[in-house]
Amino acid sequence: MAHLRFHLLGLAHLETHRNNSACAYTQKTLKLARMIKSYGHTVYFYGVEGSDLGDACDAFVQVSTQDVLRQTYGEYDRSTTFFKHDPKDLAHTTFNQNAIAAIQERKQPKDILLCPMGNYQKPIAEAVNLLTVEPGIGYTGVFSKFRVFESYAWMHYVYGLLKQNDGAWYDAVIPNYYDPKDFPYQPNKQDYLLYFGRIVHRKGVRLASEVAKATGHQLYVVGQGSLDNPAEGLSLGKEEHIVYHPAVGPEERARLLGNAKAVLVPTYYLEPFGGVNVEAQLCGTPVITTDWGAFPETVLHGKTGYRCRTFEEFCWAVNNIWRIKPKNCHLWAVQNYSLDRVGKMYEEYFQRVYNLFEQGWYQPNPNRKELAWLERYYPI
Repeated sequence: MAHLRFHLLGLAHLETHRNNSACAYTQKTLKLARMIKSYGHTVYFYGVEGSDLGDACDAFVQVSTQDVLRQTYGEYDRSTTFFKHDPKDLAHTTFNQNAIAAIQERKQPKDILLCPMGNYQKPIAEAVNLLTVEPGIGYTGVFSKFRVFESYAWMHYVYGLLKQNDGAWYDAVIPNYYDPKDFPYQPNKQDYLLYFGRIVHRKGVRLASEVAKATGHQLYVVGQGSLDNPAEGLSLGKEEHIVYHPAVGPEERARLLGNAKAVLVPTYYLEPFGGVNVEAQLCGTPVITTDWGAFPETVLHGKTGYRCRTFEEFCWAVNNIWRIKPKNCHLWAVQNYSLDRVGKMYEEYFQRVYNLFEQGWYQPNPNRKELAWLERYYPI
């Protein structure tokens, strides 16, 4: 396999650090670097002061500072307030300008640029003129010719928005990925239900509250936002069955997920992936979700959780969650969403893209012994 060189962009509005576990893009960037480095490739990472990829990059190139973040966003509590960002703000224009200069200094022919934030990072891609991959698309603002989507549901949704009726050879679907060590298996559960995510109407927090109340369960609500938010139609602050936690760090995240009786993820919109459902399953905790978006790809109905379409179904699922074996949840998640498993998928994809520098689509591979990168593992 060819040795590859990557220029990986971090986020302009937030340091890329393990402790920012409430930001899925931050965690994906961190772990993407780890997977790439595990195959011996070179990774140059461009990020904000305070970012820490450890040994997952060959060089951390600081292209913005905490002072710039303060000038742009002021001081705010990230555990209760949604992350602030705008592609035209000072933090992004500063990041983009400095990243362009830094990449121009380091780039070589056949390098690959990775843009995890889509259109936010398009100005960088246009300026440095490298083969550009969007490596984890869970948004609609796509721009590159090489796109990795988080789920088939989201890929086809974006194709529909673009009015794209044909497939694209160099697009791919590769799911989100996790380190099982971050989500220890916990077979013994406590008697609470858990909602974990942004506290907004479309994430289904009110439905989660109604289901918990109807089934006589305490509901832990953990995430950024407020239980009382007229703009979201939420007035849950006085509900006695709800226990609220602001967004928590990685250790507490794993503890809450692992001890829950079930995790409710009743997202109304077409969820691109809904990573908390896989995090829960890694811990051996079953999930109860809606039946659209990515969930038909990530939740094995009746085996690792339930997918529902009516209130009665959600309540039945809670009352019958004992039918789901924690071990099955854990095995399904580890064998399909771990860094080891998904890293192989990215390696296959990046080598395919790199072949465009040679013979492209017709590049021979006489050493191939398998074509397993798209296989799914069903341990049940």
